Amino acid sequence: MGAITKALSLAFAMFWQILWPLILGFTLSGVVQSAVSKKDMVRLLGNDSPRCITLAALFGFASSSCSYAAVALARSLFRRGADFTAAIVFEFASTNLVIELGIIMAILLGWQFTAAEYVGGPIMIIILWLLFRRTLTRSRVAEARRVADQGAVGRMEGHAEMDMSVTGARPLLARLASPDAFTAVSHYFVMDWAAVWVDIFGGLLIAGAIAAWVPGAFWQSFFLVAHPTAALIWGPLVGPLISVVSFVCSVGNVPLAAVLWNGGISFGGVIAFIFADLLILPILDIYRKYYGGRMAIYLFFTSYAAMAAAGLIVELLFRIAGLVPTARHAIVPEAQISLNYTTVLNVVFLALAAALVLRFMNTGGPEMMTMMSKPADPSAAE
Repeated sequence: MGAITKALSLAFAMFWQILWPLILGFTLSGVVQSAVSKKDMVRLLGNDSPRCITLAALFGFASSSCSYAAVALARSLFRRGADFTAAIVFEFASTNLVIELGIIMAILLGWQFTAAEYVGGPIMIIILWLLFRRTLTRSRVAEARRVADQGAVGRMEGHAEMDMSVTGARPLLARLASPDAFTAVSHYFVMDWAAVWVDIFGGLLIAGAIAAWVPGAFWQSFFLVAHPTAALIWGPLVGPLISVVSFVCSVGNVPLAAVLWNGGISFGGVIAFIFADLLILPILDIYRKYYGGRMAIYLFFTSYAAMAAAGLIVELLFRIAGLVPTARHAIVPEAQISLNYTTVLNVVFLALAAALVLRFMNTGGPEMMTMMSKPADPSAAE
């Protein structure tokens, strides 16, 4: 019971530490999503040219999503006519270049990790794009399209199809300041929370348990801390594999990343681990349903290669720049609430969250919530 209590205490402490950044991140994400129309994405993602791939990455950043919603939306774009490579790049960007992820990493791990995330994300996308160009055949894409058009159900189908962007001839700032935008932001905010809360709390519980129960000597040995050169290569190779079996995705894997960093995994290993939220076992099974078994295997190996390579490259670049932290002091605090800046910010942002939830409840949000996990009719969702 003492060990369980300690694990739960650590999980709560990390949750309290990241609460206000989560609220801020999901709010900013809702603002960005309210300005981007999913209808325009399909029109602009028709091939795998550098221009379309760049737009796919930018749209993914703007469409900040939980991993399951990102996978569902990528298939939706593909079925509507978007290029397969562009759709997958959109999916990776919408989970690995998101606002809330960067904020949480800065709070728990340090600003260097946030910088590495935004440097490494484009590197991973470029590597993945080059791998697809070299190895992805037209017959494999055609097979994936046939399977995708069968409409197998994954997760967050309705959430992925919903387009609540505020469009029109008005200037962008005028649209974002309108009551319609406030409503759209509130809906994105609540439904994004509903989509990822399991992963967030699951990640906190796993991180708390590992921090409380797994001795530091095990991690020191497993991550080859005594052999720096081997650890440099081993970290990016093993980081994604730990993510695969953790079953945690989206921002939920940042607390576990903090525990792994304190345990001795390399800087690049942390980045590769964060990138690999799209390789957890449930999502690999969704790939199988969406695109067929062969494409699921192909996506696993190409994605793994891109993630591991990007993690290694980022560490080398940051070592040259002298930006790799020398101390391993990621925040895994003890459970306590005191009157400090974290508590003040949590109270302020909880008030903001309450205002958004109230707006959501008064503008048809509960009815829309029931459609989150149902296969959606695109025209009805729009």
